[in-house]
Amino acid sequence: MGKCHALAYNAVNGVFSDCPKLRLEMLCDINSDAGRQFAEAFGFKQFSTEWRDALTNPAVDIISITTPNGLHKEMALAALAAGKHVYCEKPLALTLADAGIMAVAARKSGLKTLVGYNYLYNPAILNAARLIKEGAIGRVYFFRGVNDEDYMADPALPHSWRCEVKKAGTGTLGDLAVHLVSLAHLLMGNITQLTAQTYIAHKNRLLEDHPDKTGTVDNEDIASAFVSFESGARGELSSSRSAWGRKNHLTFEIHGDAGMITFDQERMNELRLYSSHDKPEDQGFRIILTGPEHPPYASFIASRGHQLGFNDLKTMEVANLLRGLAGRDELYPDFDDALRIERVIHGMVRSSETGSSITL
Repeated sequence: MGKCHALAYNAVNGVFSDCPKLRLEMLCDINSDAGRQFAEAFGFKQFSTEWRDALTNPAVDIISITTPNGLHKEMALAALAAGKHVYCEKPLALTLADAGIMAVAARKSGLKTLVGYNYLYNPAILNAARLIKEGAIGRVYFFRGVNDEDYMADPALPHSWRCEVKKAGTGTLGDLAVHLVSLAHLLMGNITQLTAQTYIAHKNRLLEDHPDKTGTVDNEDIASAFVSFESGARGELSSSRSAWGRKNHLTFEIHGDAGMITFDQERMNELRLYSSHDKPEDQGFRIILTGPEHPPYASFIASRGHQLGFNDLKTMEVANLLRGLAGRDELYPDFDDALRIERVIHGMVRSSETGSSITL
């Protein structure tokens, strides 16, 4: 994620000429050799192996946090206390309580925050939101979403920090399902109630340093939930980090009384729309290929079919950060918005543990 951010920092002013100019003042990394090479490659003026050096550097206005989950809270709170705006990768923290502390601290500081949910900036997703708002599929009443990957599918994969609640927090919920929830909130409104189940597919993994021993996996590989939205609409959410063959299968379908919208992030430049208003002989899903008519695609390229990529979404996110700090855009999602997402995933954990429905 650090490289993804750095690529975006180098690209943003060339792609979006209206954004304030971004300066790369300091990069911090615990690995001295790799960090120095990275800082030089991407044009950072200074390097340090101590992240607190960025807090005391008067030239630094924004702290960008791309560390493992367990470090987010300490770094974000220290940055806010030092008077720095904070741009933090998701999820906010290991626990809901810690995420709440971060959101309160941001509110009290008067500083601005942004959380790394870059899929929200996809022009295809923004077009889906426009179509829903304009009534293209009528009254919306159901959302079905999936976010699957296979990075933990192999049972021979060694035990790591990602397997431990004390280091990673939740499993697939905090890594993948949060993206699904972020899209659901954008397109459907906030989730207000849920019933969920979670499952650990591989309960023990070999320790990398001691291959004759195993470590326990204590966070979930798979999670699913039935949800209700504030509008009264219903939905189903499912996520797995152990789904062979799935690389970035972030997909959803939205049902309305006049049609349906579907999307798959692995085909991120395509949105599919079905309208019941078409003549019966013409009805069927049609592909809306993202192009210059769907902002901010045209800022990257003027022709349809040439396609955007994952790193471009992060450049759009950094543009929102810069415009937000300049007071020209609403920063979304900030720590409060991210806290609402965290309430959903931790509500899913609680529902699975208690076997009960959770009201958020």
